[in-house]
Amino acid sequence: MSYTWHPSRDYLENSNVARLMRTLGVSTADELRARSVADIGAFWDAVVKDLGIDFRTPYTDVVDVSRGIEYPEWFVGGEINIIDACLGRWARETPEATAIVHEAEDGAVRRLTFAELDDQVARARAGLRGRGIGKDDAVAIYLPMSPEAVVATYAVASIGAVVVPLFSGFAPTAIASRIQDAHAKAVVTADGTIRRGKTTRMLPQLEEALASCPSVELVVVVDNLGETLALEDGREISWQQLLAAGPDHVVEPTSASDVLLLAYTSGTTGKPKGAVHTHAGFLLKVAGEVAYGFEIKPGRTFCWITDMGWIMGPLSIFGTHGCGGTLLLYEGSPDVPDIHRLWQLVERHGVSMLGVSPTLIRTLRAAGHEPPAADLSSVRVLGSTGEPWDPESYEWLARDVFGGRVPIINFSGGTEVGGSFLCPYPVEDIRSCSLGGPALGMDVDVVDDDAQPLRGSVGELVCRQPWPAMTRGVWNDDERYREAYWSTFPGLWRHGDYALVDESGSWFILGRSDDVMNVAGKRVAPAEIESVLAADAAVAESAVVGIPDATKGEAIWVFWVGRADADDDETVSARLRQRVAAEVGKPFAPSQVLRVDQLPKTRSAKILRRAVRAAVLDSDPGDLSGAENPEAVDEIRVQVKGLRR
Repeated sequence: MSYTWHPSRDYLENSNVARLMRTLGVSTADELRARSVADIGAFWDAVVKDLGIDFRTPYTDVVDVSRGIEYPEWFVGGEINIIDACLGRWARETPEATAIVHEAEDGAVRRLTFAELDDQVARARAGLRGRGIGKDDAVAIYLPMSPEAVVATYAVASIGAVVVPLFSGFAPTAIASRIQDAHAKAVVTADGTIRRGKTTRMLPQLEEALASCPSVELVVVVDNLGETLALEDGREISWQQLLAAGPDHVVEPTSASDVLLLAYTSGTTGKPKGAVHTHAGFLLKVAGEVAYGFEIKPGRTFCWITDMGWIMGPLSIFGTHGCGGTLLLYEGSPDVPDIHRLWQLVERHGVSMLGVSPTLIRTLRAAGHEPPAADLSSVRVLGSTGEPWDPESYEWLARDVFGGRVPIINFSGGTEVGGSFLCPYPVEDIRSCSLGGPALGMDVDVVDDDAQPLRGSVGELVCRQPWPAMTRGVWNDDERYREAYWSTFPGLWRHGDYALVDESGSWFILGRSDDVMNVAGKRVAPAEIESVLAADAAVAESAVVGIPDATKGEAIWVFWVGRADADDDETVSARLRQRVAAEVGKPFAPSQVLRVDQLPKTRSAKILRRAVRAAVLDSDPGDLSGAENPEAVDEIRVQVKGLRR
């Protein structure tokens, strides 16, 4: 019998989402979902009131779709700057409450109250304005998950400028492409960061990138390594210089639809896409996400192991502070100096919501099956996103580590969504690995090639109505926006994921459309095969890809990383092939099963299947700027070439 989480009376009566349910007069999560899309304007208006978000100028209409579903206008006529709700409110109401806790890999801890954060933001705001940065200018944030990343983000937003988050591990080419596309006028960076005990120099990477970025007039450098900064004359200044002026308490008036953020996504090829998010729309979506899914409110601490350059970075900042919670930032690798680091973070800082990736949990589980010794009683919710779970790792986390007492809020969405499409809630039963159902206010469906609803079969994930954080387009490329999301099914947002709604009504994401394999006319998702592989005691993690095959259309190739005590490679590989044939079906038995030393991953621990596939095909793997270990691709490429000799 697979694991199912059942909500306790505390969640049913005292959770944030239970409060919203009482307000709207519904008694179940599914009734709430239905209410949230029956009248999207009325629902999002109720969320504004429930979360206590005050607009400087009230909106006259919640949503206007007169230009078509592709171009909705939200909170029409309203004025709000996102920091009004995320910082100004709490600096007034709870100035001594902790806004930020930061822990570095060496264990050093810093804290800022809302009053202290507000003061630093006011000083950074003054420094930016004093150097000619103002409304509508784009400012790139190329920082690790540090307090300065939060201060800089708020300072940029508060002057009406556009925040452009960049992944802290980007190489110069990736940095340059995003700065060029955004036409950024300034960049806030650090001299470097430390991860896995190694120093990564960030300023030299940026300086190399800026050789091809003439739009940049100002570079602000944070002394993050404790070393003397060697700054170039002219446009480079230190963080201390930026904050040296007296505080500027004037927050720029911005309309609800003013651009807040350009969140870049990496394509498999071609230049990255800049998803456009606005002050009111992004605020409402992420604050609702963090309140209703992740149970954050004043006095509770939110921690997601992520990076500022991915959508979870801005979501963590604005979502947590939109709910008045404390944001714990961890700068480093979550399994350094050992596998206990993650659990120690929870215990030391009383984490209420812990966000992890399935790959991270597979890594921790592979290192030792025993539950951690740390006190994890502060945790109310576990968060997860970005990739499918396997039942063994999911249930180890839920049942063995946390004793079945907290829900795993496994949600799925994306950069362009500004949050989730699918999300379970703490007031409902949640089956193992399930995404629950549609997120609140999201009119999602699974359809066939003719756009007809599907249940019990794999289909495309779509959305039938707009939502506040729906990207306002692809920055400076409307044709690309329409082609990417609206061209497959007219009038329906196509997200590019394959999904399944099973007979019980539970929802599952099965991978990107371009990841899903077609074997002899039958679709199968990598996650389905990988779940079978994860059940084998010898397998620490795996990646499954489809490779062109003259007979089947596509053949399945398996790459697995072994545990230290694994049997010999040939024995395990033969066993894995048999397990897949027995549990998924003989047509899906892998053509190749190969042991590798490592799989290519992003810094957020997602496996890059497209890069694995490219290594097999000896083709261009596309953008690897977000990979933590790009050398893994070449190692697989060499191994496959040896196989073919």
